[in-house]
Amino acid sequence: MMKSVYKKAAHGTLFECRPPGAKAVFLAGTFNNWDESATPMERARDGTWRITLNLPPGRYEFKFVVDGHWCCEPNSEDEMDPNCVPNLFGTMNHMIDIPSRDERESETDRAALMVSQVGGLERGIL
Repeated sequence: MMKSVYKKAAHGTLFECRPPGAKAVFLAGTFNNWDESATPMERARDGTWRITLNLPPGRYEFKFVVDGHWCCEPNSEDEMDPNCVPNLFGTMNHMIDIPSRDERESETDRAALMVSQVGGLERGIL
């Protein structure tokens, strides 16, 4: 089973996936015109493939290309997954919203307020 994530990084958005036994992994999406070879990911010693992209604010759809096979993430074919959207090929694409700086600062303020309201419990806030 492949595990994948994306998250805010210090200088961009970090995309990770961990497909067992993969020899090559690329990231393809609306940010690179769905070019399956334009954005190669780097393999770490633990088998996780990573890349950090500096994407301008906006909504993006993407998939991983693992050894030539297009895939989203585990259970992403489930229509109830709020992070996935259907595509024209009858499968699902992963979706990410990159907030503007103002939106990020507002999210940070809300998260700080939530943390203070629950006595410093930070897990699951951001």
